[in-house]
Amino acid sequence: MNYTYIVRCVDGTFYTGWTNCLSKRLKAHNSGKNGAKYTKAKRPVELVYYEGFATKEEAMRREWQIKQMSREKKRSLMEF
Repeated sequence: MNYTYIVRCVDGTFYTGWTNCLSKRLKAHNSGKNGAKYTKAKRPVELVYYEGFATKEEAMRREWQIKQMSREKKRSLMEF
């Protein structure tokens, strides 16, 4: 399974990414080791949203779509 996810950083901003293991990726973001450059200075991060996909390509496509959304649209995804 592949996932597109959104984390909320300690400063209230959002980071969107994709992974094939949510727990491992969240741990990487919070440890600063192999996490994203963006989240390194904004720890801790909290998982606030994710979607599952069969393929890496689908997850990456959805990541791109979410990154094009406004902050309000991203928030509306989290209100399900």
